[in-house]
Amino acid sequence: MRLDRIDLYQLHRIDPKVPTEDQLGALKDLQSQGKIKHIGLSEVSVRQIQHAQTIVPIVSVQNRYSVADRGSEDVLEYCERKRWVLFRGSHWRPVGFRPESPIRHIAAAMEGTPSQVALAWLLTRSPVILPIPGTSKIQHLEENVAAAEFKIDSANCKN
Repeated sequence: MRLDRIDLYQLHRIDPKVPTEDQLGALKDLQSQGKIKHIGLSEVSVRQIQHAQTIVPIVSVQNRYSVADRGSEDVLEYCERKRWVLFRGSHWRPVGFRPESPIRHIAAAMEGTPSQVALAWLLTRSPVILPIPGTSKIQHLEENVAAAEFKIDSANCKN
């Protein structure tokens, strides 16, 4: 990578077979050596975040979260209180709706795609959410960028 330091190292999954203290302790050592500036966690619970903070400062979280999958609502609320970024990575599709899903009807009414509505919802839901919509096609990139123009009623984002 030709870097002297990684600005944000995101630990993707705490390995249940290795003590958390060992995993985060290794990252803390790299941080004290100046090789890592900040440390984040992925796919964690609030309890795991709180435990990790007793070992090393944490600045971000990457969990599954979408209009259709709100299992990390408590993690999002924790990130909001801490003013941390909650990454919503591209490897978790923003949409996975059935054909009869209301989001498809909303998208049609807004003259957009379900993915655009899902991204717009994430952008409206919380100022700490940072969606990372991956794509390999220019058309999808353009759709993703256009999602920022969709207006979603923020009062409906928690429903």
